[in-house]
Amino acid sequence: MSPTLFWIFAAITLGFGAATLINRNPVASALSLAVSFLGLAALFTSLSATFIGIVQVLVYAGAVMVLFLFIIMLLDLKAEQRRQVRLSALIGGVVIAGLFASQVVLVLRHFPKGNHEFPPLSLPHPDAVNIGLTLFGHYNLPFQVIGVLILVASIGVVVLSKRELN
Repeated sequence: MSPTLFWIFAAITLGFGAATLINRNPVASALSLAVSFLGLAALFTSLSATFIGIVQVLVYAGAVMVLFLFIIMLLDLKAEQRRQVRLSALIGGVVIAGLFASQVVLVLRHFPKGNHEFPPLSLPHPDAVNIGLTLFGHYNLPFQVIGVLILVASIGVVVLSKRELN
């Protein structure tokens, strides 16, 4: 992948990730998160992790975001009201963000090999086989527990949002 495409997809991922936090409307925030997932899938695909990129689109941008949007619309969440921003909090946030950015730059300067390209992966089996063997071999119980947990949470949202008929 060319560096230009990398920076475009990285900007899309970070920009829509920030929009997820900034948006006051829950539906717009969830849709921004879905676009951020798509940018992340493009980055995975560019790193020759095609299976992870496809799973990112199918599972996260597809199924999980549909579930989030369903729950948001079922609960009928409204947009939050804007609050007044205190000047001291704004200045403190900018100072902390600047310190963090300078620390990241200092750390990145000490790793000059970070600019080299990664060698292509040479695996004896395709990605899907390795991930399937690992997931259903070593992590079968946690995988099933997470599935039941998501099902119970979805049923709980439907029960809690059910309106009584009078």
